[in-house]
Amino acid sequence: MTSDETSTRCADGFAGDESTRQVGLLDLMRLLRPYRGTTVVAALLALTASALGLAQPMLAGAVIDGVRAGQPVSGFALALAALFVAQILLDTTGRYLLERIGEDVGLGLRRRLVHRLLRIRIDVLDRHRIGDLISRAGNDTTVLRDTATRTVVDIVIGAATVCGATVLMLLLDPVVFMVVVIVFVVAAGGVGLVLDRIRQAGEQAQNAVGTFAADLERGLSALRTIRIHRAEDAETDRIGRSAQKAYAAGIRGARLSATATPAAQLAATGSFLVVLVIGGTRVASGDLPLGDLVALLLYAVYLVVPLGTMLEGITVAKRALGALQRVDDALHLPTEPVEPAVPAITRIADSAAPPPAVLRFDDVHFSYDGRPALRGISFALPPGSRTAVVGPSGAGKSTILALICRFRDPDSGRIEFLGRPATELTRAQCRAMTGLVEQDAPVLHGTVRDNLALAAPGASDDAMWRAFRQANLHEFVANLPHGLDTQLGEHGARMSGGERQRLAIARALLARPSLLLLDEPTASLDTVNERLVVAALDQLPDDCAVLIVTHRLTTVRHADTILVVDHGRLAASGTHDDLLRSCGRYQRLLAGHPGDDVRGHHRRAGAGPVTTPLRRSGPDRLRPPARRRSPFAAPAGEPSCCGTPTTRCG
Repeated sequence: MTSDETSTRCADGFAGDESTRQVGLLDLMRLLRPYRGTTVVAALLALTASALGLAQPMLAGAVIDGVRAGQPVSGFALALAALFVAQILLDTTGRYLLERIGEDVGLGLRRRLVHRLLRIRIDVLDRHRIGDLISRAGNDTTVLRDTATRTVVDIVIGAATVCGATVLMLLLDPVVFMVVVIVFVVAAGGVGLVLDRIRQAGEQAQNAVGTFAADLERGLSALRTIRIHRAEDAETDRIGRSAQKAYAAGIRGARLSATATPAAQLAATGSFLVVLVIGGTRVASGDLPLGDLVALLLYAVYLVVPLGTMLEGITVAKRALGALQRVDDALHLPTEPVEPAVPAITRIADSAAPPPAVLRFDDVHFSYDGRPALRGISFALPPGSRTAVVGPSGAGKSTILALICRFRDPDSGRIEFLGRPATELTRAQCRAMTGLVEQDAPVLHGTVRDNLALAAPGASDDAMWRAFRQANLHEFVANLPHGLDTQLGEHGARMSGGERQRLAIARALLARPSLLLLDEPTASLDTVNERLVVAALDQLPDDCAVLIVTHRLTTVRHADTILVVDHGRLAASGTHDDLLRSCGRYQRLLAGHPGDDVRGHHRRAGAGPVTTPLRRSGPDRLRPPARRRSPFAAPAGEPSCCGTPTTRCG
């Protein structure tokens, strides 16, 4: 790979993730391998049509010579007409098959890309622009769909036709043939000088289009933010600059292609004129029969047109290699390891002896590119427990969730699910027992049913309504115009933030997880919606452990155990009242949220705990298991850290 190509691909953001393999024309031809049967049939039809075309000049010459000699030519004329009709029928059928193969190639590439992109590692996805990946699956595959069959097969058929016309011209008049060869060599040399540059320009143009698509996706996904800040003009200019770069890259490719086009025209026009002038001179001198001259002129056309098509096809193929390179790079992005299909682990509700912990971290370490994110984290979540994780930004809270979901694997330490090491389980088994409610609670385009069926495709309507009741969303869905079949709009635009959060909770609960993870479920909600979400959490099954990453006091204070994470370490753990009395770090975290009455709760905690084991009586209360203490809870008034008394909580 040249340094220019390397810099182009690095600028596109794929350096380090993609394969460094450079694709070529053979890779373009390999796209037809799954359809080789149909391709062979189509090619044979086209070759047969080409052969019929090659026979026509000989018959035309025989007709002319017969007329000049006064001989009957009706048989030759009928044969010529029959060959012409047969050629049209065969060529039409072959071209239809090739167009269909092109659609098959596009469909196959898109399916492979979708399969790959939905399985790439999360850390790899985080380093790439979504819009550019979408462009590879859309725009680039369209280019290859239009190129793969037309260009590749045209080159093959053109080569066969050129070979046939060459042999026949050589038999008719070697002198004229040699002059035509010289013209074609000059034309081919002109095209060869720019082919490599055409390929590079094509890849740059496709990259520029991908960047434009990514910039447009960025603007549309944040359209409300852009509007409220009156930044339409600024974003229009910025996206317009991306469009300008795509335009400039296209112009460079067009300039190079325009350089190759006159060479093909030279081959076409020059060859015909050479045959006409030299052949006409030889006819005038009596060295060449008139019928042979007519045949030579027709063969010149049969030679020129396929050869011109070949030169143009090679030029187009070189430009298409840029799209193929981008698709090939995406198809080589690292994915999660392929794991065997194994049965799901028995759920807690279905097991005779529930395990002591749904989840356990034991001295877990993790780093991002050598930068420590977790340093020896240890904790356990018993069935039915409610655990909150708090800490400043960058403390490692999101990393804990990523490790639990198996989006990433720890550098060292041990993670257990239901008493079994994560390394002995597949990712699918771990995720089957885990539900995740993300902070932005993504809602997919489609109906309410579509969004819930994502978690359990075979779920019945009764199961969905049960999940809605548990998520405190059943009244909202019941009042929708079409119930479960109501369209929710792009990204759930027709729902409030609280409704999206509760829909995400219902989706997670539909799969009956043993562990429910919530990432800042109430961070951006008002008091009313926060109470509805908290009330929904109060409806969770008794055997479902909950881990909540949050900063809100109203959510934190009702947890069985609160884990205070700082700089990747578990700094303290205990109940809200215990930590509020004894942990200055916890007090400062809550003090950073002025909407929460930290001082009032601190005074009540100092006078003695006022929070009692919570039950289902309060709509805004989380219910911990009755009279069950956390495995890390210390004696009253003394918070603990990883099961030992905390001595440093400043």
